[in-house]
Amino acid sequence: MQHQSGCRGIWLLPLSLFLSSLGVARTGRSLLSCPTACLCASNILSCTKRDLVNVPQSLPRYTAQLDLSHNNLTHLRAQWTSIRLIHLHSLFLSHNNLHFISTEAFSPVPRLRYLDLSSNHLRTLDEFLFSELQELEVLLLYNNRIMEVDRSAFDEMVHLQKLYLSQNQIARFPVELVKDRSKLPQLTLLDLSSNRLKLLPTSDLQDLPAWMKNGLYLHNNSLTCDCEIYKLFTHWQYRQLSSVVDFQEELYCVHSKKTLSVFNMSSTLNCSEFKECAFEAHLGETLTISCDTKQQGMSKEWVTPNNERVPDEAGNSTARMLKDGSLQLRHIRVEDQGLYTCYAVGEVFNETLSVEVKVHNFTQHGPHDTLNTAYTTLVGCILSVVLVLIYLYLTPCRCWCRAGERPASHQGDSLSSSMLSTTPNHDPMAAGAGKDTGFDRRVAFLEPTGPGQGQNGKLKPGNTLPVPEGAKGQRKMSDPESVSSVFSDTPIVV
Repeated sequence: MQHQSGCRGIWLLPLSLFLSSLGVARTGRSLLSCPTACLCASNILSCTKRDLVNVPQSLPRYTAQLDLSHNNLTHLRAQWTSIRLIHLHSLFLSHNNLHFISTEAFSPVPRLRYLDLSSNHLRTLDEFLFSELQELEVLLLYNNRIMEVDRSAFDEMVHLQKLYLSQNQIARFPVELVKDRSKLPQLTLLDLSSNRLKLLPTSDLQDLPAWMKNGLYLHNNSLTCDCEIYKLFTHWQYRQLSSVVDFQEELYCVHSKKTLSVFNMSSTLNCSEFKECAFEAHLGETLTISCDTKQQGMSKEWVTPNNERVPDEAGNSTARMLKDGSLQLRHIRVEDQGLYTCYAVGEVFNETLSVEVKVHNFTQHGPHDTLNTAYTTLVGCILSVVLVLIYLYLTPCRCWCRAGERPASHQGDSLSSSMLSTTPNHDPMAAGAGKDTGFDRRVAFLEPTGPGQGQNGKLKPGNTLPVPEGAKGQRKMSDPESVSSVFSDTPIVV
């Protein structure tokens, strides 16, 4: 028994020594993995206010948050860390003296989501500077000396949501950041306040969705006063956007070396008052209206002027709601006009948006078509009346309505010529018999042949017309230049 207990003691001694050495190793590794200039708490490293001129080496691979703020770092080169920190999601570099950042500086931290570079000495943002940070969500660059921003500095940052560029020296509005929605598709906040902006792309900014305008801060810039600036910010104030409501007193502009509030310059520049425009459409058109909410990703519902819920796009009604929450009116009718209401529900707040729709009672080219149709109808009516009058009063009288008178037969008549005579035919015999003494209307058709006829069957001046048998006297040909000129083609009423 004594021998067995001695053997057991011999085995227990190495085991205890192994466990104690393992604990020392763990303790030693824990102590050695944390840089001497930093404080470590699990995967968080705080190296702030240590007067560091370089980033500490041998950073632990498991580092998730690294704070290097309030030091004397001047450069951030590609080799600032010897290993890839694939777990690092937050990097704090504010309040240093950084004036140079390599385009490859962020290659070792591809999973970074939060980067603070504020309060440094950066002057330019070079091309593709942040392109390696494809998962970055928040970027702080305020309180630097940035004057130029390359158009490609933020390329491929598809997850960037908030970009702070205030308190710099930027003089050109980076319109490419907001105009092309595919560049920064998730950007909801762009702070450009306290810079040197003078001009704004008002038309491009007005076309932005409300959730983007709500996070576009432009206060404390010496903007040039004009009516477009006034309309832009008055509209944002009407929509109660945070970027204007929260900093209303700090939105000003300069006119004739005088600083004016953007909301009080209408009297100085004689700007027209802002009015919320309604949507207008013509009969048969398709109208699409977006529910322009101040927050992105809200659930939406539309209600018609008759307080009826608008069905989704699977419905067959005239009004339907699309997948993106927009209202679509197809083959619009006059009865579709009225006030449509969008109810939006979000995680932070709810919003109600009303949109008025006016429908013109004609197609887009309706007024012109109506005018052309009326004009054509009027001309047609006038022409019809003229033709009826011509038929009634200017056609030959072929009914022998006079008592005791028969038509005279002229074998020499021809359809090739006619003559108009304004001189009435006086028949002395008829007058003596007490017959009608009015004008004798006749059409004389003359043969082109005969000794007294000229070209085209016309009679030569001075010649007499053939007188039918039984008629007395002769009638001379009228002067061709007089009112009763001779015409060769058209029968003329006599």
